[in-house]
Amino acid sequence: MSGKSVKDGSGTGKSVGLFVTCLVNTMRPRVGFATLKLLEEAGFEVTVPAGQTCCGQPNYNAGDREAAKDFARRFAREFSQFDHVVAPSGSCAAMIRVHHPRLFDADDPDKELVDAVAARTHELTSFLTDVAGVRTTGTATSETLTYHDSCSGLRELKVKQQPRTLLRAAGAEITEMEDAEVCCGFGGLFCVKYPDISGEMVRKKSDEVVKSGAGAVVTGDVGCLLNIEGALARRNDPVRAYHVAEVLAGMTDDKPRNEDDA
Repeated sequence: MSGKSVKDGSGTGKSVGLFVTCLVNTMRPRVGFATLKLLEEAGFEVTVPAGQTCCGQPNYNAGDREAAKDFARRFAREFSQFDHVVAPSGSCAAMIRVHHPRLFDADDPDKELVDAVAARTHELTSFLTDVAGVRTTGTATSETLTYHDSCSGLRELKVKQQPRTLLRAAGAEITEMEDAEVCCGFGGLFCVKYPDISGEMVRKKSDEVVKSGAGAVVTGDVGCLLNIEGALARRNDPVRAYHVAEVLAGMTDDKPRNEDDA
């Protein structure tokens, strides 16, 4: 897939490799299409490499460093030809940008390539604002929003104001929830290893979402999105859950969820 190549914030035409991520691909493909739309509208020539696989984060978190290194090598080779790599996920972007380089010793023959690709990898909203210089993306949802800060994007990539800036510039009204920076309990393998703790954490998170009075909760990671959306559905609450790319690209369903489709 490709879009019209024009000048970005640096004054030079740039190519972007879109890393779709496992959860986007299997659970929320609309996020991938929304991301593609945003990048093309920002003037970038976008390619979705057919050979892309997982970034290796599940293996890394489980302690299987050798398998994680194999994924990192494959990722670097698959995306080496692009000026930038963009992922609609703070979690996956952080795995690539922060942790891939740490997997390789200085004398490893793949170290230079892995480091170079990692340095060119960005979370979507950080790329749009901090790299491409995008200030607005169109029209956001008519619903009042509250934003959940995903742990990896916030703590490892410093993604905080970027999505809020884009949402407000697109006309969205944001009402902040209490503890927006507190984990929702998903945490990759954490929710599998500690389901009781995870369940209590997402219950508290959904409480704060509802208390905010917003019509929809927005986040930058599909894992958090599905976790919070599921908790809201179990309590039959009409609050919607969106990925930030869906909102910015105008690819949302603003109709409140009811008991039949919860």
